[in-house]
Formats: sequence, structure tokens, C-alpha cells
Amino acid sequence: MMFKRVLIAEDHENSSSSLKNTLEELGVKEVDYVAYCDHALSRIKKGLSVDKPYDLMITDLSFEEDGSPQDISDGATLIKAVKDIQPDIKILVFTVESKSEIITPLIKDLGVHAYVRKARRDIKDLKLAIEAIFNGKIFLSGQIKQNRTETNSFSFTSLDVTIISLIVEGKTQMEISLYLQASNVKSASLSSIEKRLSLIKNALGVSNTGQLIAYCKDNNII
Repeated sequence: MMFKRVLIAEDHENSSSSLKNTLEELGVKEVDYVAYCDHALSRIKKGLSVDKPYDLMITDLSFEEDGSPQDISDGATLIKAVKDIQPDIKILVFTVESKSEIITPLIKDLGVHAYVRKARRDIKDLKLAIEAIFNGKIFLSGQIKQNRTETNSFSFTSLDVTIISLIVEGKTQMEISLYLQASNVKSASLSSIEKRLSLIKNALGVSNTGQLIAYCKDNNII
């Protein structure tokens, strides 16, 4: 099984061609391509209106200006707009940017599921990222991946990041459970959250929540 419908928002033809080829190799049957953020948002809206939503959106962060008037001109703003109308869509960022201060908010606040840096090994990383997203994991590549010591020990899901971020905000596990249930998130029961946190701590070799939070902050997970 693989994603059925994927939208690519990319203004460089070489990159969009590589993305299309990669998706075809992975068995994705329907891939649409747009070069402007406004057009991407329109496609997302249209997919929802005809009950054929996209499963995954792949977008760059930077789009060159060419004189065409656009309401949305950057990938981060596009991601937020798309998430506002289709919260469950998977997002993969494909860009040259590698600064953690840019990457971390995208994962923590906007729910980005994968971040692939345009580099020599980007095709291989794209395949790994798409497969990781499909299996509910977060994926970072290249220099970004090398800076995360947890890469080979534990793969954080977007739900893991949400739970830990809510703990940092001071919410109790019961409050987190109620919050997730209100958001129609599966595995939102108190026992599920307790088991997941226990699993993460055991995998990382930390003994308490304070150490877990410190670990996640040190490695730019939250």
C-alpha cells in the first residue's frame, strides 16, 4: 500500500521531475504538480470539495517571484493554510534550508511529517521519507538527520511530538487525553498515552519525564 494522491508544490522543474519519478517508483498512481502556492491551496480545496482529498503534499519553502500576484508566496504559509482546511494531510518539505530554527517550528507547530534537504542523496532520502510518513513516522535527512542523536534509536511520530509538547506547556496526561479525544485522534486514551511515554523513555534510556523533555529540546524534536 502507498499514498494514492499526492500534490507537489515546487517552482523548479528539475526538482518536480525528480519528485514525480520517485513517487512513480514507489507506486503512487496520481501525482499533481503546481508551481505556485495559491494554486496548491486551490487544488487542496478542490480535492476536498469533490471528495478526492490528497493524502500527501510535498512543498518547497521558498518560491521565486516572477511578477505573478500571489496571496501566499512561501511554503510555511502554504502549509498552515492547508492544515487549517485539511488537518490530517501529510506534509513533506523538500528544500535547501537546513537551519534548526526554521525546521523545528514546522514540525512542532505546523505538523510537518518529513523534512528532506535538497542535496546529493536527496532521491534516496525522499524515498525513505515518503515510506516513513506512510508508516506514521517523522523523517529528517542529510545534515539535519546527522544532528539528531536519536535517529538510530527511536523514530518519533507526529503524535509523540504533540504529546511531549503539551507536557512542556504544563498539561497533565489526563488533560492531554481529553485534548486529543476532542481532536478525534486515535489512541488518545490515558492508558495509551502512558504506554507511549513509557515506550519512548525505555527506547531512549531516560528514567523520567524531565529527562525526556530535556532530550527532546537538546535534539530539536520540540
